Amino acid sequence: MSCSICEIRKEKRFCPAVHGRICPQCCGEQREVTLDCPSECPYLQQAREHEKPRPADQLDPAALFLQVEVPDQFIYQHEHLLMGLSYALSTAARRDRSLSDRSLNDRSLNDRSLNDRDRIGALSAMCTSYERLVNSGLHYEQPFAGGAQHAVAAQVEEMLKQYREAERKHMGHSNLRDSDVLKALVFLVRLAYGRTSGRPKSRAFVDFLFSQFPEKESSVITPQEAASRIIVP
Repeated sequence: MSCSICEIRKEKRFCPAVHGRICPQCCGEQREVTLDCPSECPYLQQAREHEKPRPADQLDPAALFLQVEVPDQFIYQHEHLLMGLSYALSTAARRDRSLSDRSLNDRSLNDRSLNDRDRIGALSAMCTSYERLVNSGLHYEQPFAGGAQHAVAAQVEEMLKQYREAERKHMGHSNLRDSDVLKALVFLVRLAYGRTSGRPKSRAFVDFLFSQFPEKESSVITPQEAASRIIVP
């Protein structure tokens, strides 16, 4: 039997993305490029285990918002904020995956499942908006590349609202500044770039979020748990 993709080489492994058998070369070349690989694919998992992080010189410096300094002290002082925002991202990702799973028989809907690029795009747009707000005081929402990215941003904004409300409840006021939000968002953008493979259909960053926040887990995290889970990009 020949490979379901190239139809030339001999098939040797089952590909859940095409629901057929393909050759190792097509698997390696098309993985997360043209193939929408599910996270449970054993060949994808093996590839991630041996994949090295992308060198910094392969990343666009502007995309990392290098003009925004995020010192280590900020990370440890705002660990609850960072974990809350990460949890919001994982929640949005699970909702998106649930929609995708329910629409497997409708290809047009299934293609809407967001990948790492989409989530990075949503976070980057928020960074741009908050940077403008911090530097000039102008509140102007950066346009998103679609309604799905807007939904991700809405989930993050809802978590920020809850965070501020929790501060007011316990301290009588909120200490969270827009500049703190900007730094937290930039931290997440850099973390995402450090976790994703960079391929068009990669969901490595999403799977990292799922590993940090298993399903049905409470969003309330102790300081010890928060400190152990933050991974500096």
